[in-house]
Amino acid sequence: MSFFIPSAWAQAAPGAEPNPMFTLLLFGGLFLFMYLMVIRPQQKRRKEHAKLVANLDKGDEVATTAGILGRITRIEGNYVVLEVSDKVELKLQREAVHAVLPKGTLKAI
Repeated sequence: MSFFIPSAWAQAAPGAEPNPMFTLLLFGGLFLFMYLMVIRPQQKRRKEHAKLVANLDKGDEVATTAGILGRITRIEGNYVVLEVSDKVELKLQREAVHAVLPKGTLKAI
């Protein structure tokens, strides 16, 4: 009972092994937690973004991942052409579109 030396904890008897069911249950619970908190929400976001990109149409007002706002003037395969100002057009990949804005948003800004 020394003040400077902590009490020692006894280890399991030699040859005694931990219960394998407990270890398996622990790993199963960890996997379930990771699936529900990380994997599933990420898959849901990816599906929603793929649906958004597939439904792009000429005339939509969009925001890109870089923060550029513009109106879609043309869609060329995997690319969209955005009009960001009078006579200024940018060609971007479809996947760069982050969100479709409500009509009239660009005029309100």
